[in-house]
Amino acid sequence: MALASKKKAEGPWGVLAEFESPAAVYHAAEKVRDAGYQKWDVYAPVPVHGMDEAMGLKPSKMAWIVGTFAAMGASGGFLLQWWTSAVAYPIVVNDKPYGAWEQFTPVTFELGVLFAGISAVFGMLAINGLPRWNHPLFQNERFLSASDDGFFIAIESKDAKFDSDATSRMLENAGGFNIELVEDE
Repeated sequence: MALASKKKAEGPWGVLAEFESPAAVYHAAEKVRDAGYQKWDVYAPVPVHGMDEAMGLKPSKMAWIVGTFAAMGASGGFLLQWWTSAVAYPIVVNDKPYGAWEQFTPVTFELGVLFAGISAVFGMLAINGLPRWNHPLFQNERFLSASDDGFFIAIESKDAKFDSDATSRMLENAGGFNIELVEDE
């Protein structure tokens, strides 16, 4: 039996536009947000102050993920120590009662930090959709300057409002130049 080959998706991945400065890409991001686009991103070599608000991004879920796992690690560490010293092996040490909590503090803290760190790494990978070995933007020569001195906005064709001509005109009106269609390879 022959294996069927997968056919690649037809059409562009999206539209890419370059901007002159952090201020220009900031104001363009506000216009893209106000136009109602949902699947788009800004690429810049430096952090642009206030870009989260300009893009209309919601707060990250990472705080909840890390906080939950830190609490689970600290609770688990504390309960394990308490159960070991008060239930499984009740030994009086220095005339303290079974399960005295004071000596549990270092391990409780360290397990909270350990679980928080591990959940931060894996949560970040999951939320960012990583690892992704290739991205269509990496094939664009001009986009490579995003890590040096280029400021870009890319709008994906998966967006419900995406129309290559209308999206390109909107980016041009927002101050973009070198606007091009990025093909999905």
